[in-house]
Amino acid sequence: MSDTKNSLSLGDSPLLSPVQASGPAAVLPEPKDSFTYTKQDFTSDQIVRWCPGCGDYSILAQMQKVMPGICARHKIPRENVVFISGIGCSSRFPYYMNTYGFHSIHGRAPTFATGLKTTRPELQVWVMTGDGDGLSIGGNHLIHALRRNIDLKIVLFNNRIYGLTKGQYSPTSELGKKTKSSPVGTVEQPINPLLIALAAEATFVARTLDTDTKHLQEILERTADHKGSAFVEVYQNCNIFNDGAFESFADIAVRKDKTVILEHGKPIVFGKERNRGIRLRGLKAEVVEFTAGAPPADLLVHDESAEDPTLAYLLTHLNEPEFPVPLGVFRSERRETYDELVQKQIKTAMAKPGAGNLQALIASGDTWTVE
Repeated sequence: MSDTKNSLSLGDSPLLSPVQASGPAAVLPEPKDSFTYTKQDFTSDQIVRWCPGCGDYSILAQMQKVMPGICARHKIPRENVVFISGIGCSSRFPYYMNTYGFHSIHGRAPTFATGLKTTRPELQVWVMTGDGDGLSIGGNHLIHALRRNIDLKIVLFNNRIYGLTKGQYSPTSELGKKTKSSPVGTVEQPINPLLIALAAEATFVARTLDTDTKHLQEILERTADHKGSAFVEVYQNCNIFNDGAFESFADIAVRKDKTVILEHGKPIVFGKERNRGIRLRGLKAEVVEFTAGAPPADLLVHDESAEDPTLAYLLTHLNEPEFPVPLGVFRSERRETYDELVQKQIKTAMAKPGAGNLQALIASGDTWTVE
């Protein structure tokens, strides 16, 4: 950090500053050594410019609620928290968090985040993106950020539509979806975001719902605690251009029967009566019913840290109407991160010659003096 208040810098060059949608720049209070914050400390003074009823409001509210606990648990001062976004409805997120932030360009948020985390490893860096921003123009950047295992927390808002540009189909829109850009229905197979994350070997992969606020908070907490490339898909309703996209399983009246919460080390059980579960027949999953409280011994037991990702891969393919929609942590493993490895290389390179002298380097070799 430089001596200049309220600007994140690299050397003497300003790198980031608190973002604002309009009006004067937000002013961050002095850092707190005790790491005791409240939700209000993470709430900016900017007017939230999402459509009334948008699921983004819930994601924002839960993030603001969990950040005080995250900072206290990890002893992170608020000035070391950064939110970076690309383009889209979700990408307005940094404006509404009273932290440092960067509203970058379409699909390139992981690239900006990679540079920041690599040069400033002490920062906690979040990437807020959407199914269009992150999986269309930004798909390549997302894949490489995940495969490199950079210590980034990537949250992808999935509403299965382009909301900001007013209702065209997105990479996650279901086959046959009628939209402004597909009036007779799409003919494209939709991307499975979790499958992409697993294929890129992200070390943390999870899914949650905008309307299940308790579960959303838990997943955000788990994401913050993870060291490495973390990817979270949030099913988020766009009530203007794709209202009810997840209602068939997310509605509170049917949620317990239509979804299953993955819990590490526990049998995969679901239903209002907790009387249904998932088991395997070879590599094929099937739903089995049983007497509540007496699950069969052959139910599939979830293992989020299994060395082999086959189980997580299989779970990403479970979907309605045959199966409940899985929510929770699909995979969580620990391996050395890209930023850790880069810092090790830098220290090794500097160990023998020392920090170096830039002026001496410039004046070395073939030089001349102009009088």
